[in-house]
Amino acid sequence: MTTKCPIDTTEMAKTYDPQAVETLLYDWWESQGYFKPEIAPPDAEPFVISMPPPNVTGELHIGHALTTFIEDLMIRYHRMLGRAALWVPGSDHAGIATQLQVERMLASEGTSRQEIGREEFLRRAWEWKAKYGGRILNQLRRMGASCDWDRERFTLDEGLSRAVREAFVRLYEKGLIYRGEYLINWAPGLQTAVSDLEVEYSEEEGTLYYFKYPIAGADLSDGPGKGYIPVATTRPETILGDTAVAVHPDDERYRHLIGKTCLVPILNRTIPVIHDTYVSMEFGTGALKITPGHDPHDFEIGQRHGLPIVNVLNPDATMNENAGPYAGLDRYECRQKLWADMEAAGLTIKTEPYVMQVPRSQRGGEVVEPMVSTQWFVKMKPLAEAGLQVVRDGRIKIIPERFTKVYYNWLENIRDWCISRQLWWGHRIPVWYCGDCGHMTVAREDPTACEKCHSPNLEQDPDVLDTWFSSGLWPFSTLGWPEETEDYKRFYPTDVMETGYDILFFWVARMIMQGLEMTGQVPFHTVYLHGLVRDAQGRKMSKTAGNVIDPLEMMDQYGTDALRFTLLTGSTPGNDMSLSEERIVANRNFANKIWNITRFVVSNLGAAFDAGLGTWNLSAMALPDRWIISRHNRLIEDVTRLMDAYQFGEAGRQLYEFLWGEYADWYIEIAKIRLYGADARAQATARRVLVYVLDRTLRLLHPFMPFVTEAAWQHLPHGDNSLMVTSWPTPGDRDEGAEATMQLMMDIVRAIRNARAEYNVEPVRRIVAHIAAGDRYDLFQSQQDILVELARLDPEDLRLAHTLFDKPDQALTLVVGGVEIYLPLTGMIDLDAERARLQKELAQVEKGIARSRKLLGNEEFVAKAPAQVVQKERDKLDSLREQAQKLRDRLEALTA
Repeated sequence: MTTKCPIDTTEMAKTYDPQAVETLLYDWWESQGYFKPEIAPPDAEPFVISMPPPNVTGELHIGHALTTFIEDLMIRYHRMLGRAALWVPGSDHAGIATQLQVERMLASEGTSRQEIGREEFLRRAWEWKAKYGGRILNQLRRMGASCDWDRERFTLDEGLSRAVREAFVRLYEKGLIYRGEYLINWAPGLQTAVSDLEVEYSEEEGTLYYFKYPIAGADLSDGPGKGYIPVATTRPETILGDTAVAVHPDDERYRHLIGKTCLVPILNRTIPVIHDTYVSMEFGTGALKITPGHDPHDFEIGQRHGLPIVNVLNPDATMNENAGPYAGLDRYECRQKLWADMEAAGLTIKTEPYVMQVPRSQRGGEVVEPMVSTQWFVKMKPLAEAGLQVVRDGRIKIIPERFTKVYYNWLENIRDWCISRQLWWGHRIPVWYCGDCGHMTVAREDPTACEKCHSPNLEQDPDVLDTWFSSGLWPFSTLGWPEETEDYKRFYPTDVMETGYDILFFWVARMIMQGLEMTGQVPFHTVYLHGLVRDAQGRKMSKTAGNVIDPLEMMDQYGTDALRFTLLTGSTPGNDMSLSEERIVANRNFANKIWNITRFVVSNLGAAFDAGLGTWNLSAMALPDRWIISRHNRLIEDVTRLMDAYQFGEAGRQLYEFLWGEYADWYIEIAKIRLYGADARAQATARRVLVYVLDRTLRLLHPFMPFVTEAAWQHLPHGDNSLMVTSWPTPGDRDEGAEATMQLMMDIVRAIRNARAEYNVEPVRRIVAHIAAGDRYDLFQSQQDILVELARLDPEDLRLAHTLFDKPDQALTLVVGGVEIYLPLTGMIDLDAERARLQKELAQVEKGIARSRKLLGNEEFVAKAPAQVVQKERDKLDSLREQAQKLRDRLEALTA
């Protein structure tokens, strides 16, 4: 049932109070069903965005705010265009992050997941989700997100879980999912594999350890190349897992050793000396220790040469039985103990500082270890080829375009994706192993018996799927896939995927590949990538740096619209933006300006106001009316073009400049002349134009600043129930002549205002002006009242002529667009006082010039001071000289 807006429109408050209206309006919008696509006609073209699902563990940060504001802007814009706009909200189960939270909670209770078991752990995890999981979605409401909350989804809900199983089984049946032993990134603290994309490399100070690899049957004293091979490593503990020493086949230092054997230090296990062109003869010692179980490059070399794989680490990063006497030690304890033992045995050469790229887990920051493990993988090459093709042939467009090359590079060099995680919270892998015959069953539904021997003795694979596996299905699984639901048929494919450029590979590429594989269609036609939000100095925001801007605090303090407009106008596609609280304050002032403009218009409407333009003949209207309507039509055209080109920041900036810089600063001031005059017909026209332009500008601004525009618009005469369901304005005719003529008038007013400011004329004082208008005489005659009021001229002493034959003495001369304006100084200022003031100011400037010249004349200063300091002083001298010349010119004008 449609209900009236709860905003009290009987009287407009003096100031805009965001806290008083935001929740009120949001709840009303939602109750009216305005967030649902069904408010559009049944045959309306859909416009669909799938919200990047925030982690269920998450708290709102400034990056979430930017994502939400951009997507809400697009949804509101397309809703006003008449499309069936659907924004699907939801949250991600965030496997590792959530499990960490629950494990911390259990630890605080003195227990652990191992103690309580899997079933109880999952119950506690769902309990935790129920308590904290809705927090971030409620915060999205606070930001004005006009999602269809009735269609909210969660990656672990029943429908999405069914979609995940369907996708897994399909890929398995096509031979694209396999189980194998491979080198993966292992997070010892988390006790799980993590993908390459979940590993961040940090540059850290480390140590490069040089040591001797003894040649079997030789004596160390024979030296390098005879008694031993010199090798270097940053991880001595991995020596215990070495299965070869590799040299380049063309390296004269070592080629005679190829085929011989070496002894693993301390363990004395024999390993071969092999040759491989991967080895660089110029780097380090020119010889490589090969540890296929703990290094990705070594793993590939080991595969080429058929080397055995020796794993020396337990899952918790302690050393296992393959480490011999070091078994049970922590990896770093082993490093120290082994090196000490090697020093005692005469096997070390030297150590030196070394800057390393250390792999750390995104979650928790621990150092990950490359380890060989049995995991589940997706073959990515066939999927990547399809993903590349749809971008190359234009079916998917990436904005900004430069990220297309990055996308190509990643997909062209993609590796198989490790999708299994050793966690309990997540989508459990739909694979069962028979305890009797060992057969493996992969199924969409839980089997009750082995499909081979029919034994009921089945055990499900304990691992869960990588969170990004389910997230990759998000655009279509949220609409009901694999079922052919009404939503899936009407709203898939979606339109735009908007997200940060930092997850182009994590998520966007996988959605494209999985969408094509599962549905045969692209999941969206456009990928819009925004950048990171940094602080005012361009630094990354972090709690340790103390430069975090909390969006909730900013919204509480300045209103949601101020933050929205700041982020939307401060960002451009794919580029990082710098954010300062000062900019938010400035846009809070803009929200207040919108309110004050509307309050002025509403207070001047009168009881018998008629809002309709009817069949007005625009060419017969007054110049200011033709100008503002033409400028407004141009604005609609430009803003619509920019919105369609995803240039939201520029669209917002143009709206700001028009509303404040043209409508408020010029048209309202001009309209006051008629509003406060005696001509009733002129009053009525001014009112109608004021309302017409303001109404349509508030519509254009609504996607940027939904709360203040709705609250203000409700006070204007209107037919629709809410601004958010009004139609987007369409541009009318433009009047180039009116725009050019009015621009000349404005330039002349500005020139006179600048002259007044330069000579410190009091704002209330009216001054004398003589104007030689030439062929513009009729224009100035008809618009004389505008000049008089806006430039504060004396109407009694305004002299307007085609040509001035007797120009006034001691007058300031201005020439604007061929029009000459003379402002007699005697009527404008006290000449004697002004001369004295200027002479005093000139004396101070000349002292500054003398000081600066003396400093720059000092050869020692010029030679020893930093270059930027010397240049700054030179720039200062140039500025002082320019200032002095202007003062002399002013003095000359006063004495002429």
